[in-house]
Amino acid sequence: MSLCMGCMQEIGKQTICPSCGFNNSEKQNAPFLPYGTVLLNRYIVGTGIDTNGESTRYIAFDKQTGDVIIISEFLPMGLFSRDEGTTEIKINYENRLVFGKLKDEFINYYRIISELRDMSALLKVHNIFEENNTVYVVEENENLIPFEEYVERSNGSLEWDIARPLFMPVISALEALHKRGIGHYAIAPKNIFITSSGKIKISGFSTENERKRGTALKSQLFSGAAAPEQYEENFPLDEITDIYGFCSTLFYALTGHLPKSAPERRRDSRLLMSTTTVKRLPPHVVSALANGLQVERENRITDFDELRSQLSVAHTAKAIQEEISRTASMNLSKSNRGDRSKSGMSGTSIAIISGAVTVLILGIVGVFWLMQNPLSGIFSDNTSNTVTSTQSTDWTGPTIPNYVGKNIDEVTKLSDSDEKFEVYKVYSDEYSDEFAQGVIISQDPPAGSAINQEDSIIISVTVSKGKQMRELPQINGKSLDQAAQSIAEQDLLATAEYQYSDSVAEDYVIGYKSHQAGDTVEYGTNVTIIVSKGKETTETQ
Repeated sequence: MSLCMGCMQEIGKQTICPSCGFNNSEKQNAPFLPYGTVLLNRYIVGTGIDTNGESTRYIAFDKQTGDVIIISEFLPMGLFSRDEGTTEIKINYENRLVFGKLKDEFINYYRIISELRDMSALLKVHNIFEENNTVYVVEENENLIPFEEYVERSNGSLEWDIARPLFMPVISALEALHKRGIGHYAIAPKNIFITSSGKIKISGFSTENERKRGTALKSQLFSGAAAPEQYEENFPLDEITDIYGFCSTLFYALTGHLPKSAPERRRDSRLLMSTTTVKRLPPHVVSALANGLQVERENRITDFDELRSQLSVAHTAKAIQEEISRTASMNLSKSNRGDRSKSGMSGTSIAIISGAVTVLILGIVGVFWLMQNPLSGIFSDNTSNTVTSTQSTDWTGPTIPNYVGKNIDEVTKLSDSDEKFEVYKVYSDEYSDEFAQGVIISQDPPAGSAINQEDSIIISVTVSKGKQMRELPQINGKSLDQAAQSIAEQDLLATAEYQYSDSVAEDYVIGYKSHQAGDTVEYGTNVTIIVSKGKETTETQ
């Protein structure tokens, strides 16, 4: 089989790929892997897709599954060297400790991402392994549309009703990352993609070392989306940092342009929107963007739960209108519709409506002021718009369905086809001896809660991870691929180490390094397996 190194399609004896136009007679220069390099006796590496100061991503082909995939190689620029045409990297002696520390952080970072494979907005990590003195991460490769292209196709900006269901899963994904102690820190239009089914995917993952100034790595920051603190030397990054990047990207989606860069906004912090844009966006969305894009961290939204709340507030005008109708009806009923003024309304009703209209006018004026002035002291609307969490005994209308005990995949499919309910997984998935893996343990709002809004309803669910302790399967004598599959079925990770063996054939498993079959280890544990290199041969002169 002859593959194109640009797209991994079969090309036979042709040099120029008829599918992508790639010239397969060229070579990939060091320090990047040569075209056709085979990793783990399984993955064929092609052309580099992109690179930063920490890693390089290649298109690749999985011989076992026949899938085109993405492989990320840990390549911290300036800390290693690689000879032309070779695969093994050499670590400079004086950099060996720094290299080792950064490599460990890289492995830990991607292990956490691999454990969050059920988050719809995250690209799935299928394998992590060490080879050539470095680390490789195998990611899924979907048919994706760059987000910037998607926005451009949508007349340069998205309506809020389109952006909202796209971006809510991103909040859940980032929330899950920070719950595990890591962040993305590069949420930007260039790192966002749209699937063929219209879902959002996040790319551009790197450890914190790559996303701020002052570390051993050359930082990669995205102007307009990077938070002010990322430009400071070794400033600790956290959830507040990712909130800035998220809001910048949402700002881009709704307006067609990013905010000014953080250094510029330190001099002039205003967020400028056209009058047309302000008019078509709900006031609470404008308020949430402004709160999330505060230059000063202490004034910024501090967690994703609060950001979700502010972006989910019901439209101000609708809320006011509902309050007017309810209160006016109560007062008219009490007075038996008597004591009306000449206009046909009671004095109380007129006062209520006047006050509400005043609030609405002040809110609109406030939004326009917000767009043209620095963001200090901006208003914040913390009203919730989700359904009432307590069910009235007199309620006879529609209620929230019960998802507890159902498989998350089945529920998600139903949610995708039902515009009334949007089901999202929260970050706090739990181990459970009662519920099998993938089954919903709890939901919020609870089943039976009254539905008293016309908009689609967000239902957050907690999903079982199954039992916390998993039994190690029998792998002795199995091929490496078979052993890896058996271990993966227990939701465990595996790292291969090689050694010579007189009794076990090459590429077959000798056993576990520090365990034995039948041992129990915690969900997500990475175990080391010993793989045979075959019999050791002695060269004779």
